Amino acid sequence: MEDKRVSITRKEVEHVALLARLELEPEREEMMVAQLGAILDCIAKLREVDTTHVEPLVHAAGLQDVFREDELRPSLPRDAALANAPDQAQGCFRVPAVLE
Repeated sequence: MEDKRVSITRKEVEHVALLARLELEPEREEMMVAQLGAILDCIAKLREVDTTHVEPLVHAAGLQDVFREDELRPSLPRDAALANAPDQAQGCFRVPAVLE
């Protein structure tokens, strides 16, 4: 079996750090070269797996929709909703302006 190691250069790590707006010290850059190389090696190994007869999954845990059905029901009366409002005007909540 041939060795399919993926190599990443220090220059590529510097480029990724620049894109991510990270300032890496030289020692950290060397560590990132090794760690990112190991991650890329794992990805390369996964690409070798035959998945032709495997159905794609939306979620690995098989979760189901936990939301209830929408149903129409009466809402809170306006007076009750505004009862504890610190400030109100014309039947609406009044809040400080957020845009100048």
